[in-house]
Amino acid sequence: MLRKVDNITQSLPALLSGILLSLSFPKINFSLAAYIAFIPLFFALRDESERRKAFFLSFVCGIVFFGITIFWLKNVSIPGYIILTTVLSIFFGIFGICFLYIKEYPLWRLFLLPACWVVLEYMRSTLFTGFGWALLGHSQYLNIPIIQIADITGAYGISFAIMLVNLSLYSLLDKDKKALPALLICLFMLTAMLGYGYFRLSESSKRTDVLNISVIQGNIPQEKKWDSAYKEEILDIYTALTKGAAVGETDLIIWPETSLPGYIQEMDLLDRVLSLAKDVDAYILIGAPSVGGPKREDIFNSAILISDNGDVVGQYNKLHLVPFGEYIPLERYIRLLRFIIDKPIGTFTRGDEYTVFKLENGARFASLICSEDIFPGLVRNFAKRDIDFLVNITNDAWFLNTGAPYQHAQSSVFRAVENRMPVIRAANTGLSCFIDADGRITDTVRIDGEEIFITGYKRASVGIYERESLYKRFGDVFVLFCAISLVIGGGIVCLKRYSS
Repeated sequence: MLRKVDNITQSLPALLSGILLSLSFPKINFSLAAYIAFIPLFFALRDESERRKAFFLSFVCGIVFFGITIFWLKNVSIPGYIILTTVLSIFFGIFGICFLYIKEYPLWRLFLLPACWVVLEYMRSTLFTGFGWALLGHSQYLNIPIIQIADITGAYGISFAIMLVNLSLYSLLDKDKKALPALLICLFMLTAMLGYGYFRLSESSKRTDVLNISVIQGNIPQEKKWDSAYKEEILDIYTALTKGAAVGETDLIIWPETSLPGYIQEMDLLDRVLSLAKDVDAYILIGAPSVGGPKREDIFNSAILISDNGDVVGQYNKLHLVPFGEYIPLERYIRLLRFIIDKPIGTFTRGDEYTVFKLENGARFASLICSEDIFPGLVRNFAKRDIDFLVNITNDAWFLNTGAPYQHAQSSVFRAVENRMPVIRAANTGLSCFIDADGRITDTVRIDGEEIFITGYKRASVGIYERESLYKRFGDVFVLFCAISLVIGGGIVCLKRYSS
């Protein structure tokens, strides 16, 4: 009994760390909490010597953090929410074991533990299709000067800095002998990051064009989207919003993911949209399911560009499908999976081309569908194809009125900074917004202060600039640097441990 009470008491700091970390994400957005969130966990691990206990305490921190931060997932799948929360928390547990081995070396841990955290974040963002949601660095998406370093390091560089601050403050509170050097190193790195950020924000760039673009937020309830009884109602909503958004000179109007209430090949639907594009004299990008491909019966989640002349001029088929949402992994080998999983799941086919769309004035852009914007490597592959801006069409109606739409938008903010180009988001129920190349959310679809679950449109002028970034050229070299540092530094620490 006493042992159980002791275990619960030990777990309280880990619980506190998970709560503090969750506060730094939407909807709370108390970003400063991220810089102190891990300190209670570090104190809980300070006197621990067992790997099992270190893993458990850090795992508890992860369970609390992800349990709160992705609580919206229960609206899609309760088993999925439980499984994903558990799997993601394993990476926290591994981090706890790493802390156990490095904690005795204050200056070494100052760099090795942030490097370890970065490598673990990269792994969870890429392994088994990846889930790069709610990275530590994402908590700073509204802190514009700090996130400018992402055009070199990606979002992982901000994660590194936050962990560095946590460790420096922990050393200070723990009255460690190396606390002062650690704090000075931390202050130097933060000053350098801020200096770089303000420099990038102040430098002038050559503008090549200004585009007038509108985003449409239809706000169609999920239960109505595929009900044929509401087909006309949905089309009427998008038609009215499109005509309102097209007043004046408009280069592009963007509808959300799967906004068309049927397959694009259905002639009555296609004719309506083609006629609408001619009527408003503007290019329209729509999200719609489509059929075809090599097998003829393949179903794609697509973005289709229609010209102001009423012609289909391009189609992109989604490359990165959502497991257990748009397809069931291993279904071809285990047919029973579809019957075991008590949830309607699509049977979409993966696209095979990085499609680039082109407007009449020569502007080039790519469209990311749904959660594709959370994958920096995929986005970078589009950005390298000489495009001027990125579009993200999505449907976050599944998540109801939670922090999920804002957490999703965090990824788009970092994709804008990493590739130094605007990102424009059109979401069925929000957040529909315009993000400039510095990561500022400049305009949103908003009515009476509300941005989620409202019907409307927003028109904005989008500046196109000649800007380059090291991240776009070289990708995640910072992660590679962290991995190499971890191997070399970890090896040296192991030699120190076993030779003493």
